[in-house]
Amino acid sequence: MILFTNCEVYAPDHLGPMDVLVAATQVVAVGKKITPPENLDVDVIDGTGLRLFPGLIDSHVHIAGAGGEGGPASRTPEMPLSRMLEAGVTTVVGCLGTDGLTRDLRSVLMKAKGLRAEGVSAYMYTGAYQVPTPTILGDVGKDISMIEEVIGTGEIALSDHRSSTPTVSELIRLAAHSRVGAMLGGKSGIVNIHMGDAENPFQPLYDAVNFSELKLTQFLPTHCNRNEYIFEDAKEYGKHGYVDFTTSAYPIFPDEEIKPSKGIVALLKAGVPLAHVTMSSDGAGSLPQFNEKGELVRLESGGLKSMMDELRDCVLEEDLPLEKALQPVTSNVADILKLQGKGRVAPGKDADLLLVDKDFRIVHLCARGKMMVKDGKMLRKGTYE
Repeated sequence: MILFTNCEVYAPDHLGPMDVLVAATQVVAVGKKITPPENLDVDVIDGTGLRLFPGLIDSHVHIAGAGGEGGPASRTPEMPLSRMLEAGVTTVVGCLGTDGLTRDLRSVLMKAKGLRAEGVSAYMYTGAYQVPTPTILGDVGKDISMIEEVIGTGEIALSDHRSSTPTVSELIRLAAHSRVGAMLGGKSGIVNIHMGDAENPFQPLYDAVNFSELKLTQFLPTHCNRNEYIFEDAKEYGKHGYVDFTTSAYPIFPDEEIKPSKGIVALLKAGVPLAHVTMSSDGAGSLPQFNEKGELVRLESGGLKSMMDELRDCVLEEDLPLEKALQPVTSNVADILKLQGKGRVAPGKDADLLLVDKDFRIVHLCARGKMMVKDGKMLRKGTYE
């Protein structure tokens, strides 16, 4: 058991000074001055001066590597466990990305299983940029319904020169199969959409909904801050569907990308419900830049820590209350992806807890009831780190 005492708790709602008691993999009590059961071994951690909130959920990470737009040598490597822990991330959702041709979803699945064995929570999307999209069992619905780690489909590329340009019928069929698989498997079945640089980028999603019984909430479009015009369109789209900002690209392409912390505030002012907004890192993925001829001119790789940086800037630079700034990286993600035990600090929820100081430096990190970082020191690393 672990008892965190004297913490300023954000669940993400602000609960004030509280103690949090953890037993096995779950939070079992949240309250003032908790007295643990006698005759039990309890690790007491003093959280005086620290803020405690749920471990971050990163819904778009290339856990098994990605890239390749610049040739074989430009493929990014697998994400090691330490990249999650240094970023305060306790849950990731892996995806394949651009390369659904030479990479295999089974590698993503085994990486997710490996991360789980190392003590964190990991899920994945089936599929890749291409439509028809690769699967493990032959159909996205089968993958979602029958494979524990698979919770949805993606990332499917739209409005991008690397997209296979699926027809409206193909997009509807893909989303419908994902939805049925989710119903059978008790999953979200969300379709994670890679949004490219083309003008009017959301139109394929509007068309899919207009010509079917689907809702915009069947889709989670990401990279919605990649340029000014997609961001402006997101102000209207986000009133009806979900909008995900990519955090790792802004520091690399500040002249093109909208800074996520500023973007969130702008969406809220435009009337987008906060519950519709999420942030993800695109961690371990490639971040290519192409010129007007479609030629690759620059290639970088995304980092998970960028999500914590943007969370901090939401609070310290944009004056967004912490209980609101936390939602796009905790409870909103858990609700949209139907991760039942995640995203909140409450009895019965998973013991994924992050304690930070006033400058958002990580002091303690608990994942599934095990201490991963204590007093600023990383206690665990990946198997080969």
